[in-house]
Amino acid sequence: MKISTKGRYSLRMLLDLAEHRAEGFIALKEVAERQGISKKYLEQIVTLFNHSDILRTNRGYQGGYMLARAPEQYTVGQILRITEGGLRPVSCLEDDPNQCERSGSCKTLPIWKGLQRVINEYLDGITLQTILDAHKDTGAGEYCI
Repeated sequence: MKISTKGRYSLRMLLDLAEHRAEGFIALKEVAERQGISKKYLEQIVTLFNHSDILRTNRGYQGGYMLARAPEQYTVGQILRITEGGLRPVSCLEDDPNQCERSGSCKTLPIWKGLQRVINEYLDGITLQTILDAHKDTGAGEYCI
């Protein structure tokens, strides 16, 4: 499994909004400048979150984006599932029930299921607030994902 640029940039964008949430709605231009990501790319990412309760939008002169909920209510797993379409390490785990003709006798299937469980538990255990707090504790100037 490899996390795409879209997934990494989505996480950076949402972390930026979390970090600056006291400022209210934030223009994508500001996020783009702080994160070194093109505004056009961020516009594409924002559309991924249109049908979720991740972002609030305000149009017009003072328009922009902000998190719809507190940073501790967003997990990295939740964000990556939206941007990546899932976190499955192998294609045979995409359907439930498993559609692979070998699933009943596959000796490696338990390995992939275990890996999927570990990935999900790990990423669902990290919130945006967890990342912000860890960043604050280390005193790092910039966060990298």
